[in-house]
Amino acid sequence: MLIDTHTHVNFNLFKDDGPDVIDRALTNDIWVINVGSQYKTSQRAVNIAKDYTEGVYAMVGLHPIHLFKMHVDEDEIDFSSRKEEYDKQAYFELAKDPKVVGIGEVGMDYYHMPEGETIEAVKKKQEQVFREQITLAMELDKAVTIHSRGTKDNPSGVYQDILNIVKDYPGIRAVVHCYTGDLDTARQIVNMGLNISITGIVTFKNAKELHTVVREIPLENMMVETDAPYLAPDPYRGKRNEPSYVKFVAEKIAELKGISFEKVAEVTTANAKKLFKI
Repeated sequence: MLIDTHTHVNFNLFKDDGPDVIDRALTNDIWVINVGSQYKTSQRAVNIAKDYTEGVYAMVGLHPIHLFKMHVDEDEIDFSSRKEEYDKQAYFELAKDPKVVGIGEVGMDYYHMPEGETIEAVKKKQEQVFREQITLAMELDKAVTIHSRGTKDNPSGVYQDILNIVKDYPGIRAVVHCYTGDLDTARQIVNMGLNISITGIVTFKNAKELHTVVREIPLENMMVETDAPYLAPDPYRGKRNEPSYVKFVAEKIAELKGISFEKVAEVTTANAKKLFKI
């Protein structure tokens, strides 16, 4: 059994076949946590989770890039973001549902910058809303799934900013999703009692730094995810990703660590169940 701890079958790219995608995962003993990025996708994640008695869960949250109006256009991603103001009461009402296992994805993103805004103003707004959502998670005893993306020139700087924020919340249960930082930063994260989650990027031949992180960081601090519909692993790179492909992530972790696939599945699933209280 595996748990895809971060996927987006609640996004429009799955509007025609979402139930089939989820059924395919469940048939292969893969549980699914659909993650919101703004109110509508969060609400959709909750509604999807309610359709299943077991194996499908939701997270709700406001992604940092949705705090501003902007157009995002890069590999595998092309959409226009509508500005959304964080409404704590609205997210509280969603998050208190028992099928909601976490607040996410929330955090900091310096890669996508809206026009006409200084990076200082963007960071200030993102930090404010990030802190508010951490507070909501702790009030409701939910986990936090953290988005972290730095600038092209300083991809790792965002992790230090996030750690400086998170240290103000002792007792937080959290995972840094889609980890792509260096080994030293990964060690700082796990030393703070947080987890890192690994995507299909680990299957890419040129992901040497991530390969090092996976080899060195204890499996007990690691989870697996797809971030579908993005970041499809080899052999599906460049195509639409889906939760059933999380097995390729687990297989690569097993290869890098020199352990069995079954061990990776056992430990990462236990980690996810503990973090999200499933």
